[in-house]
Amino acid sequence: MSYLKWLMSIISLLVLSFVLFLFYMSIHDGPIEIFAGGPFKSGERVESEQLDIANLKDRVTIQFQMLQPARSRTTWLVVHEDKIYTLSSYMNSKVGKIWKKWPAQAEKDGRALLRIDQKIYERQLIRIAADDRAIPVIVAELKRKYKAKTTIDDIVANGTWIFELAPRPQ
Repeated sequence: MSYLKWLMSIISLLVLSFVLFLFYMSIHDGPIEIFAGGPFKSGERVESEQLDIANLKDRVTIQFQMLQPARSRTTWLVVHEDKIYTLSSYMNSKVGKIWKKWPAQAEKDGRALLRIDQKIYERQLIRIAADDRAIPVIVAELKRKYKAKTTIDDIVANGTWIFELAPRPQ
């Protein structure tokens, strides 16, 4: 019986530790790798026009924060024709339906902040339709840059959603 109590104590401690970690991340200044973070607390706000998009082509990840709810995350990015795109995969999977809330939130209210090198730019997340002419180029760049298995068929089937991080209208 003491073995069972010991095992339950370890499991309880692990669960409590994970819950405390998630709470910490909800108030943390931005995300840490795959864990979503709280709202940005650091960084200098600058005009969106000052963002040098061409220099982002080979950057591996970016951080963005939705305004509603105020949560931040780290994502991949693709640059095409002076536009920044990001994606959310696994949208049709069981895990994705539980874990991936930000894409649906972005469709409702796409206002976001983009943080790059401690500079914060106001952006608008706009979902790109599967038949958009940029989709084949974005998919090719995802494969080149990340060795991603994303396909156009996956986008058509709503398994992967593509968003442009456009300048926010004034």
